Amino acid sequence: MNTSTITAAAAGFGTGLSLIVAIGAQNAFVLRQGVRRHAVLAVVAICAVSDAALIALGVTGVGTVVTAWPAALSVVGLVGGAFLLCYGFLAARRALRPDPTATLTGGGPGARSVRRAVLTCLAMTWLNPHVYLDTVLLLGSLASDRGDLRWAFGAGAVLASLCWFAGLGFGARLLSGVLSRPKAWRVLDGLVAATMLGMGGMLVAGA
Repeated sequence: MNTSTITAAAAGFGTGLSLIVAIGAQNAFVLRQGVRRHAVLAVVAICAVSDAALIALGVTGVGTVVTAWPAALSVVGLVGGAFLLCYGFLAARRALRPDPTATLTGGGPGARSVRRAVLTCLAMTWLNPHVYLDTVLLLGSLASDRGDLRWAFGAGAVLASLCWFAGLGFGARLLSGVLSRPKAWRVLDGLVAATMLGMGGMLVAGA
């Protein structure tokens, strides 16, 4: 591996990380699942694999196709915005009226609960038009500027996504001690609610 390849991969890693770490609906959901230690591996895998697929599409030049169909992003934004608003209202209700029987660690959630977490994560990932703008369009266009090194750039961005979601999901358990207090858990749910409602409102308004 020559210096140019390493430089391109490092640029992709830095660019990808700068786009991913911004507070958003997906990150808030991964954080909450990580604190609860519930379906963390599945949620992290969905986020990382989805990002990898979208970045790969961007590197291959699919972004030009997405640009040609702006109505498709509007539909995704409307559906995704409505979904985030619903999730945000549920999080707000948890913050205002917490369940006294709820626990942080989950204590062995059933298959139905895991399935719900997986479906929610898929919806938050694929129904968010910002994901397509960041990965397929922005990262794709930056990768194309690298010429033959575009795949190295894309690989760096994929690695950044994997590192971020793994760190966020599995590292969130370090906060479980702080969030063992009901008041702190309500603050987290309030943060999740504000994030979801804000993102959902912007998506619906911009659709």
